[in-house]
Amino acid sequence: MQKFIEKGYEIIDFEEKADIYVVNTCTVTNMSDRKSRQMLRRVKKNNPNSILVVVGCYVNVAKEELEKIKDIDIILGNNEKNNIVECVENFENKEKITDVMQQKEFIDFGSVTYTNKTRATIKIQDGCDRFCTYCIVPYARGRVRSRQISSIIEEVEKIAKRGIKEVIVTGIHVASYGKDFGYKIKLIDVLEKINNIEGIERIRLGSLEPTLINKEFLDRLSKLDKICNHFHLSLQSGCDTVLERMNRKYTSNDFRNSVKLLREYYKNVLLTADVIVGFPGETDEEFMNTYKFLEEIKFYRMHIFKYSQRNGTKAAIMPNQIDGNIKEERSNKLIELSNKIQNEYNLSYIGKKQKVLFEEKENNFLKGHTNNFLMVNVNDSEDFINQIKDVEIVGIENNELIGKIAM
Repeated sequence: MQKFIEKGYEIIDFEEKADIYVVNTCTVTNMSDRKSRQMLRRVKKNNPNSILVVVGCYVNVAKEELEKIKDIDIILGNNEKNNIVECVENFENKEKITDVMQQKEFIDFGSVTYTNKTRATIKIQDGCDRFCTYCIVPYARGRVRSRQISSIIEEVEKIAKRGIKEVIVTGIHVASYGKDFGYKIKLIDVLEKINNIEGIERIRLGSLEPTLINKEFLDRLSKLDKICNHFHLSLQSGCDTVLERMNRKYTSNDFRNSVKLLREYYKNVLLTADVIVGFPGETDEEFMNTYKFLEEIKFYRMHIFKYSQRNGTKAAIMPNQIDGNIKEERSNKLIELSNKIQNEYNLSYIGKKQKVLFEEKENNFLKGHTNNFLMVNVNDSEDFINQIKDVEIVGIENNELIGKIAM
């Protein structure tokens, strides 16, 4: 979007009639594929004479399928998005896709995804070489590619000058940052430099693998005063036999040790996690192992995903695929557990004071997050957007905290 804005294009709502539509596709699950196709069909109904551009992960794994859709005008893989404006302005024929697996360097788009006025997401790494058996992402995004640190710092400095106080540092597999540089520079080196940038008050990390969380990493990370004490960890399963079939690079005990370290280094740390249910061959016993593990760890929130078969992955052809009804049942059990634990955490915060960065205002409610990513709502007529205020927590509503500005 930023590329078009820089060239003077007006960005309008997707439902409005536009001259150019860009659909950025995802292919993590079958559901995301289906939503992408549905979005493509809607475009030409809005304006049959528009230019329809399809970009993203679905392109890299389903190019031939997309080429059969006559309404698509331009198809660009992830490694070609940087030239999207030029491709549109020079549109004649569908673009030829370069093989993403051959891409060796991070493509610097020179822009950041602004999620709102107070927080910016900066991507520092692309690609993944972990090849988990359920995941199509390595085939869609290619090998690990790290962004030059000078480019990262330059962009964060621009973010700070815009008055944005919080940055989320993310990537496809951000723990692999620097691998293609021979680890001469690592993720922690990037974070230390960002921490020194004036104007940035919070640094939040995207999804991390537990293999990154060790004493050496935390010794340095804990010295950075702007790092938020909220960490999202990619768990997927709490059962060792399932983790092995998934080709994850750790055991449940490795994960347990990482969590223990985080809680030793960070006071009031909140942990969230991704969990997959219904992986091929997952028995009732294996599922219960995961359930008990999650009861023990007590994540603040769990993002529960029902396993989705992805053509081209090893798990798609594994025996003993799990029935959809069983997946649904197991998913519901974990969601219920997640809600219970989250409510227990929220209750423990009533009567406490928290620093909240306010992000938006709905009706008369200010909404924002604490350092450890608790959502807080404050009924106040003042405009404290993009300000950090002390808030006393006084109640809970819809699993979100209710507070009042502390005097």
